[in-house]
Amino acid sequence: MTHPSRNDFKHNVLVNLVDGGFFGLAIGLASFTTILPLFVSTMTESATLIGLVPAIHNMGWLLPQLFTSKKISRMAVLKPFVLLNTINERVPFLFLALIAWTLPEIGTTAGLILTFLALVWQGMGSGLAANAWQNMIGKVIPPDFLATFFGLQSAVANLLSSLGAFTAGFILDRNPGPQGFTFSFLAAFTFMVISWTFLKQTREMPTQRQDGQAPQAPLWKTIREIFSNNRPFIWFLTSRLLYYLGMMAFAFFIVYAVRKLGMNEIEAGILTSVLLITQMAANITLGRLADKWSRKGVIELGAVASVASCLLAWLAPNAAWFYPVIILEGIANTAFWTIGFPILLEFGSDEQRPMFVGLGNTLVAPVAILSPILGGWLADYVSYPVAFLISGIFGMAAVLILHFFVTDPKSRQKSAQPVN
Repeated sequence: MTHPSRNDFKHNVLVNLVDGGFFGLAIGLASFTTILPLFVSTMTESATLIGLVPAIHNMGWLLPQLFTSKKISRMAVLKPFVLLNTINERVPFLFLALIAWTLPEIGTTAGLILTFLALVWQGMGSGLAANAWQNMIGKVIPPDFLATFFGLQSAVANLLSSLGAFTAGFILDRNPGPQGFTFSFLAAFTFMVISWTFLKQTREMPTQRQDGQAPQAPLWKTIREIFSNNRPFIWFLTSRLLYYLGMMAFAFFIVYAVRKLGMNEIEAGILTSVLLITQMAANITLGRLADKWSRKGVIELGAVASVASCLLAWLAPNAAWFYPVIILEGIANTAFWTIGFPILLEFGSDEQRPMFVGLGNTLVAPVAILSPILGGWLADYVSYPVAFLISGIFGMAAVLILHFFVTDPKSRQKSAQPVN
């Protein structure tokens, strides 16, 4: 084992798995797709405002990553930067608990404004920490175990997130009104603090920097150079954008099954459980497969699963068809997010890597906002099946580009190594 972090390998895997587990538990208690939209719905009937909750979180996580890349690339040690900035994605949950607690006194208008300020704060905090965190994990986890680790961490986080969501439902049922949200957000903050203490235990070796390095070029000049000299990355980024558009239908699968195909609430709950179980299994399986076989190949399989899920939903004559639809959705989601982390870390040199990670995530941010709007417009003004079909077409374009134009970075690295 030649990787500089091998001596601390087991320690770093353990503490970061526990960090991910407690982080997932906290997110389950204050979910951006269920609990927080429900809290906002107690203050407004606007579907647009309610729908902004997950959009703000996704945008916040993706957008800042490019703009921190230059600073990160000059750092010999990343952990202090991660620990400092991730405070800003954790403390807002305490602020949300205070908003809920004082809501009867401050009123819904002030509560709504303060809630969205807290959501923006939390989203931007996560985005400021995200690039450095991904690169730190890339340093402390050996390359041949990296996708496996991200898969294991995501599986643990998903499992405990499910427990957190169940606990939040119990808290809200026993404590109606703002008090229930106060307890749920406070519990989320508590587990975020525990998560942070385990993250702090990460052992990171300083990166060796050459003395007398030339000053770095401005950000936009560096971006132009990357796009001019890295055609494989341009193709991968194009496929990533199309892949994301190919998943825009996912948000409407269960809604369509309930509204148009007569699925009841119990079956919808079962489908949600099927999705979570699929993602837990897929995280472990696809992560290991990506390390042993090909990360690009696994992402391509995920894109195929995305297309298949959309086409099945488009053709579905009854609600029973949505069980395989949801299973395929879980595989597609896992391949995009979990395997997307390690493959982005394979582009460029050590010093360039933060820039590639930043570009690979920040340039997806506009699509993260526009794709649910496009999907919702198609569903409302044309039809749900048409939205599913168009989503599938985007996904098929991603499959074709991945298959014919994207080269696995790991394969290129191996072929570039000198033969003794």
